[in-house]
Amino acid sequence: MNLLSIIIPICVLVFIMVLILLLFKKANRFKTIKNQTSNEVQAIGEEGRFFVEGLKDIFQATELVKDKNNYELASVLGYFATSLFDKNSSEAVLWDISQNCISQLGLEDCVIYLLNEKDQSLEQKAAFGNKHKGQKQILSPIKIPMGKGIVGEVAASEQPIMVSDTSLDKRYILDDKRRYSELAVPIIDDGVMLGVLDSEHSTKGFFTSRHLALFRLIAKLTAIKLQRIEKKSNLPLTNGNAYYKEFRRLLIVEKIYRNPDVSLTSVSEVLNISATYLSQLVNKLENQSFTDSINRFRVSDAEDMLADSDFNGYTVVSVGLEAGFNSKSSFYLAFKKYCGMTPTEFRKQARSRKVAFS
Repeated sequence: MNLLSIIIPICVLVFIMVLILLLFKKANRFKTIKNQTSNEVQAIGEEGRFFVEGLKDIFQATELVKDKNNYELASVLGYFATSLFDKNSSEAVLWDISQNCISQLGLEDCVIYLLNEKDQSLEQKAAFGNKHKGQKQILSPIKIPMGKGIVGEVAASEQPIMVSDTSLDKRYILDDKRRYSELAVPIIDDGVMLGVLDSEHSTKGFFTSRHLALFRLIAKLTAIKLQRIEKKSNLPLTNGNAYYKEFRRLLIVEKIYRNPDVSLTSVSEVLNISATYLSQLVNKLENQSFTDSINRFRVSDAEDMLADSDFNGYTVVSVGLEAGFNSKSSFYLAFKKYCGMTPTEFRKQARSRKVAFS
């Protein structure tokens, strides 16, 4: 046996091993889960803390958390604040706030008044409920003089008023229909009266201290946003990193991507933020869509399972379903997109590597 007959097989074997390693590196270039730092995985240690972190630029923690580990106020305000991120006019802000008071707080009616400094009256600028007649138009808008009625007194005193039974309150001004509870809170910016956030309800004694606390914060949020629009400031209302870290925690720790029904809407509801805001946040920080972000985790998870001997009894399609894909076609398309090969090819290479190194 000559030396050449020994060297050639060795060189061929080395070449094959190098080729396998290169292919393995290519197939794993999009792996995300195992490369996360422990800090990122544990980014939000205390459940719900991210609600407060997301609003730290505009609210003090003591404003948002009245009782230990009770993040309800911060959670609700998070939705209102993130919903405003793309609103660039005072009109858009007021309509968004009034609409969210109905949808997020379960109220019957919400009207926002702005102060007309010339005649010192409060004008209805946005409304949801019976006062809304569609296309951002108010049904029979009214003006209330400063100091008149409940709304006018709130503006004059700059103090909120909560009425349990309007039938017993002479200040009550009938608008579209009589309701028996009313809550009105001033909207103030640096000591300057801007307007009043007002809501009525058909049930006597409907409003509580919880509603009052929420309305105070919503009024403050409204004032801050209106001020920034007036000053043409691009400062964000929210700390996007806090919401993004929680989104990553849900992926890395909770593995929400394994749920085939996970969606932009469902995740935004868990975070209690606007779906549009979450979409923009992921796109900005990851330079990819929400769907791509989810599918990268699914593909990485599938890679681990395809290379794991514990899953040898699983078909390739079963692995894809375990990772969160809802069909063979979506699994194969995503896997090929991120790994440059099919799941079947990846599994064959993974098995070849084990044989080569065994």
